[in-house]
Amino acid sequence: MKVDVFNMEGQKVKQVELPAAIFEAPINVDLMHQAFLRQMANARLGTHDTKVRGEVAGGGRKPWKQKGTGRARQGSTRAAHWVGGGRIHTPHPRKYTQRMPLKMRRAALRSALSAKAADAGIVVVDVLALSEPKTKLMVKALNSLAGGAKTLVLIPEKSASYDVIVRATNNIPSAKVLLAGYINIRDLLGYDKIVMPMQAIDVLTAHLG
Repeated sequence: MKVDVFNMEGQKVKQVELPAAIFEAPINVDLMHQAFLRQMANARLGTHDTKVRGEVAGGGRKPWKQKGTGRARQGSTRAAHWVGGGRIHTPHPRKYTQRMPLKMRRAALRSALSAKAADAGIVVVDVLALSEPKTKLMVKALNSLAGGAKTLVLIPEKSASYDVIVRATNNIPSAKVLLAGYINIRDLLGYDKIVMPMQAIDVLTAHLG
């Protein structure tokens, strides 16, 4: 698949061939959904907790004698049907971790990238760099390249220019900067456009090819 390569002003400078193994892979919606659910589940802390009747304070004494009062028998005021009592069938700390084979995870990423490419959501830049970390400069560049859509900016590696771009993008709610080696299904599906310099294609090829 051939796509246009733009400069920071949004002007076409040339064309580049995207690797077919990554950007023309079969689009498997079920696999992408499974990978997305796995990532969201693995991000859960699972630290929620509630107290059962043995953990709440009080209730050590039987509220009244077993017989002779005319009332229902009670053993503790901390039972679940009492106000201030323990809770039944409520959350306790647990792990939500889901496993997924590496080959399936990479296939899901290739599927998501192929879906973006088929929908004209891949924008390639010859050089992605800013003279200074100014938000207005990054907004201008993203408007020229992505038309103001929600944008994921892929950077090939950490460098001085990477820090400048990150600082310039931090205050843009509709954009996010990510290292190409850290690409994940949640970010791929959460943004409309993917802006990447040509060097990022080599990183994706090494990571997913």
